[in-house]
Amino acid sequence: MTASHTPDSATFDSEKVHVKWASGDVSHYHNIWLRDGCQCEKDFHPLTKQRLQDTFEIPVDIKPKSVSANENGLTIVWDTPDNHESIYPTEWLVIHSYDPILVPVEKKTEELTRELWNTKTIMADWPEVNFTKVMETEEGITEWVKKIYVKGFCFVENVPVTPEATEKLIERISYIKPTHYGGFWDFTADLAKNDTAYTNLYIASHTDGTYWSDTPGLQLFHMLGHDGEGGENMLVDGFKAAEILKKEDPDSYAFLSKTLIPAHSAGEPEVCILPDYPKPVFTHHPITGDLVQVRWNNCDRSIMDQWNNPEDVPKFYKAIRLWNDILTRKENEITLQLKPGQCLIFDNWRVLHGRLGFNGNRRMCGAYINRDDFVSRAKLLNLGREKVIKHL
Repeated sequence: MTASHTPDSATFDSEKVHVKWASGDVSHYHNIWLRDGCQCEKDFHPLTKQRLQDTFEIPVDIKPKSVSANENGLTIVWDTPDNHESIYPTEWLVIHSYDPILVPVEKKTEELTRELWNTKTIMADWPEVNFTKVMETEEGITEWVKKIYVKGFCFVENVPVTPEATEKLIERISYIKPTHYGGFWDFTADLAKNDTAYTNLYIASHTDGTYWSDTPGLQLFHMLGHDGEGGENMLVDGFKAAEILKKEDPDSYAFLSKTLIPAHSAGEPEVCILPDYPKPVFTHHPITGDLVQVRWNNCDRSIMDQWNNPEDVPKFYKAIRLWNDILTRKENEITLQLKPGQCLIFDNWRVLHGRLGFNGNRRMCGAYINRDDFVSRAKLLNLGREKVIKHL
């Protein structure tokens, strides 16, 4: 907040309230909008942070009886039978000013800052935490979720080599997301589920759940044991790869940002999962244009026969060929061998993962967490509740 954003005076008419700032600028707020946004305890619950006001009982032509403004904010007495009084703090008026916009949308949500990486940069700043610290201290869980958010993945060391300890670890962040694979998984390469994850085959780098409408936010792996060779995991920062694609071939980046790619999961006789509608590889914030999600799994991609223009077919194969090339470049892809006692957790909206083929018996366990639950936990722990909710 700056001195220029201190209310100097306020006036009103039959449609709007006009707040003049110390800078001389004026913000205009519709009367009905202000009444609907009243922050008093009668209209906005102080604990649940939910609206109590019945929007549809507000007269469409409501107007103030009086308005006054000072450095603390705006006070309105409404021209209603109960002479209801509404008080709007200065910070609230600034944050929510829409005519003109004083705080751009990208600054309205308190954010942790992501750090994109390639093989060289991530090796110099490796994200890892200790199991006991995460489980027993607020500092530990705060550090863990921050590293996941900032780097896109994190290792947890010295984890007891049991499914029970692993499940408790992931629940330290939030509830486990159940799917048709179950909630918490404990599996080997026995095709208990008809999915390549349940084989010993090579799996190219991908994100999970392109066939779900609600893609998992986090995924955690713990290798409980392996008596053979191979099975190394690959990780790629999808946001960094997208940045490279955009620089090398802007047209292909734009094409994969708008072309809808169908996907499916149909390996089980009782299952045929399709998203509500197909989605592109790159999803962007509708206002800021920032990249918010990478969705890519060539194995689960369905036949594409719905094209805006038949000439889009060669454009598509050109774009995904370059995309695949970027994902598999050694400077972008890290390869590592998981070991018992070491958990890997990653942001499934950002980091692609894969696996080399292997032999022998390899036992894995893990689970998913919803995106919204993770982001809520990360922001509240690292930024504090007041900063996170002040824009509501």
